[in-house]
Amino acid sequence: MTRNAPAAPGTPEPYDAVVLAGGAARRLGGADKPGVRVGGRALLDRVLTACAGARTTVVVAGPRATTRPVLWAREEPPGGGPLAALEAGLCLTTAEHVVVLSADLPFLGPATLQRLLTALRDSGADGALLTDAGSRDQPLVAAYRTGALRRELAALAAGPHGLTGMPLRRLTGALRLTRVPDPLASFDCDTWDDIVNARAHIREHGYVLDEWISAVKDELGIDLDVDTGVLLDLARDAAHGVARPAAPLTTFLVGYAAAQGKGGSEAVAEAARKAAALALRWEEENNGGGTGNGSGPSTPDAG
Repeated sequence: MTRNAPAAPGTPEPYDAVVLAGGAARRLGGADKPGVRVGGRALLDRVLTACAGARTTVVVAGPRATTRPVLWAREEPPGGGPLAALEAGLCLTTAEHVVVLSADLPFLGPATLQRLLTALRDSGADGALLTDAGSRDQPLVAAYRTGALRRELAALAAGPHGLTGMPLRRLTGALRLTRVPDPLASFDCDTWDDIVNARAHIREHGYVLDEWISAVKDELGIDLDVDTGVLLDLARDAAHGVARPAAPLTTFLVGYAAAQGKGGSEAVAEAARKAAALALRWEEENNGGGTGNGSGPSTPDAG
């Protein structure tokens, strides 16, 4: 069997993702936990955004609408437990590394997954998993060597009762693991109190802007990673140097111009720089620079 060449240092590891989303959510009163919204987005969609870099993403659950395309799998019998679900998901993966995730992780992001994949590569272990605020292992926020998972799952499946109903620790106990502490990214929503706390956290000052931008990009199906600082500077310059309504309108026009040119984040940044320079020239002219006295109305104002 030909193995893929290892990634060069600093290169993200190719990986697949398996998301387990078919639990009973008993502590939520049987609610549809993957569909519960935090920051306007379903928990499952938040997790799918975090693993958007996966070559293949498999969700083990009944099919539903999601913001990103995925493959669907189902354990047999449905509700057969995490190991049966993981086995069903792995059947559709091909990468040497796989991230295994629960569908209730509101604060998971791509950077955390890359940390796990890097720890897996550098440690030589079978898996790298997050630990939570209490230093407890979180095996459903982890990166594993796919071959190691398949090997141990096959050994467990050969037992008298198969994988149905078997706890996850029977698998992880047979693996060599390395651990990455991350109390925030490992936070999962098991109860309604957890949901309330997650919703409150994303509205805190240090998080709300990034959360909003991520939510808008998901809603609009945009994968563009732009420098929000550049756009905020543009909006500030337009509001100050032209008129307050110019800020959102100018930002819209910058995005439209970049889209017309089929550009990426660099095109957005270049258009923003041009518009910001124009706003500064406009302000200078209004203040008398370059025109002699600056008298007379020189700034459009929509109100």
